Amino acid sequence: MVTHNSSNEFKLSEHAYTSRGVSHTKADVHSAIANEDAGISPGTFCKLVEDYAGDTQFCTALHADGAGTKSSLAYLYFRETGDISVFRGIAQDAVVMNLDDLICVGASNKFVLSNTIGRNAHRVGAQVIKEIIEGYRDFFEKMRPYGIEISMCGGETADVGDLVSTLIVDSTALARFSRRRIINCNNIKPGDVIVGLASFGKASYEDSFNSGIGSNGLTAARHILLSRKYALKYPETFSNTIPDDKVYCGPFSVEDALPGASTGMGADGDARISVGKALLSPTRTYLPVVKEILDEHFDCIHGIVHCTGGGQVKCKNFGIGLHYIKDNLFDVPPLFEAIKSAGAIPSSEMFQIFNMGCRMEIFTDPVNAQTIIDIADKYCIDAKITGYVEKSATSPQNSVTIKHDNEVMKF
Repeated sequence: MVTHNSSNEFKLSEHAYTSRGVSHTKADVHSAIANEDAGISPGTFCKLVEDYAGDTQFCTALHADGAGTKSSLAYLYFRETGDISVFRGIAQDAVVMNLDDLICVGASNKFVLSNTIGRNAHRVGAQVIKEIIEGYRDFFEKMRPYGIEISMCGGETADVGDLVSTLIVDSTALARFSRRRIINCNNIKPGDVIVGLASFGKASYEDSFNSGIGSNGLTAARHILLSRKYALKYPETFSNTIPDDKVYCGPFSVEDALPGASTGMGADGDARISVGKALLSPTRTYLPVVKEILDEHFDCIHGIVHCTGGGQVKCKNFGIGLHYIKDNLFDVPPLFEAIKSAGAIPSSEMFQIFNMGCRMEIFTDPVNAQTIIDIADKYCIDAKITGYVEKSATSPQNSVTIKHDNEVMKF
């Protein structure tokens, strides 16, 4: 068994990720906002403020996020294949990255959403915008049978070609809910277990197989996996500040089959998924699952963490004086294995960049874990106890240990 210390390991591979202009820790951002007011319930996954309607029994959350550089990949894929439908998935990415953060604080229904699209109109036409707007509508309709209401209240499409080479798709979501329903990660305690919900497979409310990628780490993923030919064909899809040897330096075309991946949905039960479609898998929402958990078992939920920026180390930012030990994670899905192999990225960095197959964590007492697992199973989402919580040896600081494939990674 090999043990890694994250600080030393990162020095070996920092050019695999940070040289492309991206930070997995966003330490500079966290430093910039360190003195900001923490809201009415410090310790929650998202900031909560006073109810905008003035009801002292309620609270408000306003959240902004988006599809990130995945929209640039959708542009490349569309130009290469003619498949414009991928932009509908980009709309889902921009919604889910907001709403699945908000469910971590207890908001699970009656969301209001606004979208912001920035485009270079010379390259991104009206039909693309139409697909994105219809993608929002598709997602809202998909959630309705599960008692989840999402209202669109407009947005902005800005022609900002001086700033944006292709396209950026962002959303802002508003939720108002009872303070009795707040989930605060400061309630996570030693003795809790971590129930992880898989990011891959095909949930009952999804139309197709999901690779699990979500909307994080796409800058690294697409440049590491995709062929150099795309740098020459579509120079508008990347920043000229990235070193030349870090741009589209991978072995694959977007229509190549992803090694080791099968949707299991073909006539022979072994249909393959392409690298491009795997990278563009719409970000899975856990709204139907977590809404049912909160509606029926709220009192046994101590914390919820959405494993987005920061990957499997995201939990380190929440709770007080805790040591998170993850020793039973899911097998790494094929897309992440391909990224790791093509980029020669150490495991310790992979687990800080990507969700690695688990994008939602629920913290609860051991006796309640099976109930949560059973609810996830109803929606055809794999779930299991992926780890547990101890008191940190460096309290009040938090720490994370990941044990996977005979490696021990400490963060």
